Amino acid sequence: MVERLHGKRVALLVADGFEQIELTEPKRALEEAGASAEIVSPADGKVKGWKHTHWGDEFDVDVALDSASESDFDALVLPGGVMNPDALRQNEKAVTFVQGFFDHHKPVAAICHGGWTLAEADVLQGRRVTSYPSIQTDLKNAGAVWVDEEVVVDDGLVTSRNPHDLPAFTTKLVEEIAESRP
Repeated sequence: MVERLHGKRVALLVADGFEQIELTEPKRALEEAGASAEIVSPADGKVKGWKHTHWGDEFDVDVALDSASESDFDALVLPGGVMNPDALRQNEKAVTFVQGFFDHHKPVAAICHGGWTLAEADVLQGRRVTSYPSIQTDLKNAGAVWVDEEVVVDDGLVTSRNPHDLPAFTTKLVEEIAESRP
């Protein structure tokens, strides 16, 4: 594969309880495309995934959220899971970190329940998005135009519904980062 994202640095923002495959598959796709895909977390040292109905693996945190800055990254990925975005949307630093990517027009991708963090960051007004169906009302209440589609791209924002959408999600994620201005 051509390293379309060589030199790009992408943050994957997670707290404990992220849906593991929604981190590992985008991370793999980004790295295969030549990007540096780094786990950013409020957790200290390690963060723990969730595998659909039970705890998953532990992953090393590459960058502590307390020392992370949007200016250090070219794009952001928000995996889902239920616990993960619920914790992130209650973390002021996480919300501010997310807002920074929108303020500087950098690509952001959210899958499944990852949209909860976007709603808390107040960045969805008028944007066309998708998500796990159970949070569609939350996203609509945040001003989004919610649709039930495999992947939706709206001016640098990539969203998908669930792990079944990962192939389309990762393809559009890589495309949006490759097409973004430095």
